[in-house]
Amino acid sequence: MRGAQAHRVAVDRLLASYRAIPAGQRVRLAKRTSNLFRSRAEGRGSGVAGLDVSGLDGVISIDTQARTADVQAMCTYETLVAATLPYGLMPTVVPQLKTITLGGAVTGLGIESSSFRDGLPHEAVLELDILTGDGNLVTARPEGEHADLYRGFPNSYGTLGYATRLRIELVPVQAAVALRHVRFGDLDELAAAIGTISTAREWEGTEVDFLDGVVFSATEAYLTLGTWTDDLSDLSDYTGQHTYYRSIQYRSTDKLTIHDYLWRWDSDWFWCSSAFGAQNPAVRKYWPAKYRRSDVYHRLVGLDAKYGFVAKVDAWRGKPARERVIQDVELPVTRTAEFLRWYLDHVPMTPVWLCPLRLRESGPAGTPTAGSKPWTLYPLRAGETYVNAGFWGTVAIEPGRADGDKNREIEDAVAQFGGHKSLYSDAYYDEATFWAAYGGENYPALKRRYDGDGRLLDLYAKAVGRR
Repeated sequence: MRGAQAHRVAVDRLLASYRAIPAGQRVRLAKRTSNLFRSRAEGRGSGVAGLDVSGLDGVISIDTQARTADVQAMCTYETLVAATLPYGLMPTVVPQLKTITLGGAVTGLGIESSSFRDGLPHEAVLELDILTGDGNLVTARPEGEHADLYRGFPNSYGTLGYATRLRIELVPVQAAVALRHVRFGDLDELAAAIGTISTAREWEGTEVDFLDGVVFSATEAYLTLGTWTDDLSDLSDYTGQHTYYRSIQYRSTDKLTIHDYLWRWDSDWFWCSSAFGAQNPAVRKYWPAKYRRSDVYHRLVGLDAKYGFVAKVDAWRGKPARERVIQDVELPVTRTAEFLRWYLDHVPMTPVWLCPLRLRESGPAGTPTAGSKPWTLYPLRAGETYVNAGFWGTVAIEPGRADGDKNREIEDAVAQFGGHKSLYSDAYYDEATFWAAYGGENYPALKRRYDGDGRLLDLYAKAVGRR
């Protein structure tokens, strides 16, 4: 545990680093790691001072009676889960990659297989301390003086301020999660099952505590239904020679400890480790398990983006240039099958991850529901089931097309099917379209109140301008 005193020292250091930056100069976090796939445009960000966030990466305290935790914003979910599981508790939603930070999941959105019942990570936040763009440290809660910032902080990506501490709800766990992999040969039947399970929270008479899925093709898709259990017999382990996502195709049932279930996707970065040969048995045998992690793969991608190794080899072999397509999009469940058919016809890249979500029916500790006071910058409707579709990789750039065209095509299709997309990766919207989708009617007032001098970038400049 970091402790309250150590936290105060770290916050004082952060505030001192802010005050040391000359007035009028832009500020940003001095972070060494990131789960974003939105590289800065050439020459942007140089000369921007970095805020000192050292010492803001731990758990401050856990209240087992109230089932809450005070957590520093730069704390990774790997660190947080390691602290809560010994108490038989976990966050309501644990994003699937170990190095996602709590602050990042709240300001940039996060999702996982508990989201069909517990919503998104920011819906479990009771209060949070935020260093605003104008240099003030404020505490935002669902009600009170800074309720507008509490509602506007999710999906703001650090353009209103940076969280330093979050108090979140925790939920009890059991020892393991029993899995059923249910195959569907029809996308409409798949979407209908998602809708039914998301509201009934059961399937064929068995309770469902976790729900996600994988689409391999139009005729081969699976929903994975997870149910709590204390039975620790016949456990699987996908941190070694076997890959989790492939097991979905040949196992109808499975079982993982809660720890291994939460990190089942991390060892192979879903399926993206195949790009580095890590799923080749001959390579995997000698690839140390401690380096089979999403952050290692992310660093390798960063090195390739910097030096262009793969592009140079492809050019030497006479292969076409490739466009990076790394996206998570949210569709109403009623339009999900239509979108998936469009995607499979237009984007030559599978598998696709599916993760249903619904806004929570009640807010943290009885606070007002999201339906009565919506989240400002990522509007979702209360009472409706959505499906996150995630697809990550590269596609060949077709003759006569330019880099970015496929992503633009996907953006248009997502809008056509009534959805949104997450802003952690490349975006190409024009300004009017962007603000219509991401709370533009409310964002200017938030910006004026909490970053009146424009020390932080605005959301469009950051998400689309890649600044």
